[in-house]
Amino acid sequence: MGERMAESFQDRIGIDFGARLPIEEAIAWSARNAVRYIDVRLGDTGNVFADFDQARLKATRDAADRAGVHLGLHTLSAVNVAETAPFLREAVDEYLERYIDLAGPLGARWIVMHAGYHFTGDYERRVQTGIARLQRLGDYALKRGVRLLLENMNPEPADAEVRYLACDIPETERFLSALDPAAIGWSFTANHAHMLPVGVRGFFEHFGPARMEEVRLADNRGGKEEHLKPGEGNLDFEDCFAAIEGAGYRGHYMLAYGTIEDMQQGREELGARAVRAGIAAA
Repeated sequence: MGERMAESFQDRIGIDFGARLPIEEAIAWSARNAVRYIDVRLGDTGNVFADFDQARLKATRDAADRAGVHLGLHTLSAVNVAETAPFLREAVDEYLERYIDLAGPLGARWIVMHAGYHFTGDYERRVQTGIARLQRLGDYALKRGVRLLLENMNPEPADAEVRYLACDIPETERFLSALDPAAIGWSFTANHAHMLPVGVRGFFEHFGPARMEEVRLADNRGGKEEHLKPGEGNLDFEDCFAAIEGAGYRGHYMLAYGTIEDMQQGREELGARAVRAGIAAA
């Protein structure tokens, strides 16, 4: 891709298509609607791994290049990176390695991954397994010129049996400090931090912008994971942007909620709100 075009704040807000569309359709929709950053999930809904032959890989990459779309991939959080069971652990490795193998030929600039989840009684073994697997994947990706991003996840209720890893500051720090920053950056999900006592600003200020390469956004009411449209919950987006932009971050944001049309409307709304608040230039 050539020189990056001048970007407004709204231009830097992307859409996570998930598995809503085949990747080619997601790129085409983005081109028609002036969306420059997108995440796509592979493995289902028209994006089956086996369907990516050389012709499809090249056509997809060429389409993204022509459209000026910055493509990222987002793995399924239901796949447990901290898996320890025989046969399943090999399947997890194959699933995540396939993402890395496809990222380069697709022209994907990043892959969002997760720390996995545990079942309360096996916490330490799951943490060690998740870190070790991400270290291996980071090395595997680095050799192929692919960038991995670790997402901080949402906390579950205190009495939940199954809980995500890397959902608070100590866990996220434990993972990031063990992982090579040359291979693995950070995807900051602000709405997950909003569910913690420390809040969005406190979570962000603990880590700072140095390793942060994506900011994921949705609204919630602070009590549970809901993925609401901005304004339906109580996340203070203006304060979120003020903290992040004030620290010098100039990377992209990624919306993840509702429909594609909801997210496109959200790009316009949040961009306008940032300008009105004096956080970003028009």
